[in-house]
Amino acid sequence: MLVTRPAGQEADLCRAVTAAGFVAHSQPLLELTALPSLAPEQRRRLLDLDCYRHIVFVSGNAVRFGMAWIEALRPRLPGGINWYAVGEATAGLLRAHGVEVFTPAEEMTSEGLLALPRLQRVAGDRVLIVKGEGGRSTLREELSRRGARVEELACYRRSCPSLAPGELAGRLQRWGIGIILLSSGEGLANLVALLAPQEFSKLRHVALIVPSARVADAARQAGFDHIVTADNASDAAMLAALNGCAPSGDSPAIPETNE
Repeated sequence: MLVTRPAGQEADLCRAVTAAGFVAHSQPLLELTALPSLAPEQRRRLLDLDCYRHIVFVSGNAVRFGMAWIEALRPRLPGGINWYAVGEATAGLLRAHGVEVFTPAEEMTSEGLLALPRLQRVAGDRVLIVKGEGGRSTLREELSRRGARVEELACYRRSCPSLAPGELAGRLQRWGIGIILLSSGEGLANLVALLAPQEFSKLRHVALIVPSARVADAARQAGFDHIVTADNASDAAMLAALNGCAPSGDSPAIPETNE
């Protein structure tokens, strides 16, 4: 089985997968890099942190990178702010910084955040979304539609791992991968991008465990035909989804070939 979480964030899931009776291999499909500096307007947002009514963290990485910047510029966090996290794991990281956190129960997505009662009536409120560069715009667009004044703090960069042509396919074949755990749509996109067409054609029947219906739809559109949708991207949800993933063993994704 292949675990694709970023480097440094894969160990717990690998241990849990191993305890469940699988052989776990790790190959990150997303690289994370802290931004070396913030643009002046980004720094100003942090210096004016007490002007925001709501601060939303869209991932655990947003907490890791974002709180480092926030506490560097604001060692004492202001009061009177509603803090939000996309899921319980993200909320736990945020609580470690001493704030009370609101989070969806199971739908650990932008849509889950948007369903929270405190984000229904936000007309005139200032909202700061802490995130990586790029990514989905659903949260910003919907909160703006509800009348909020939304700004973003992009505090880290996501990129596709640098692998030589054929390197990923070779590892999948050598490790005999039959199940791939994907944490995000970007991880899926990078998986496809790192495979040549002939390599992908041999991989399309591998079982994918994905974190949401949105990513499942993207996987089907990409050409995969064995997709299991977890409740969310947490380790517990990924493990639970294994019960619906039933290839005949963790068999090789890319068979031997004479080509």
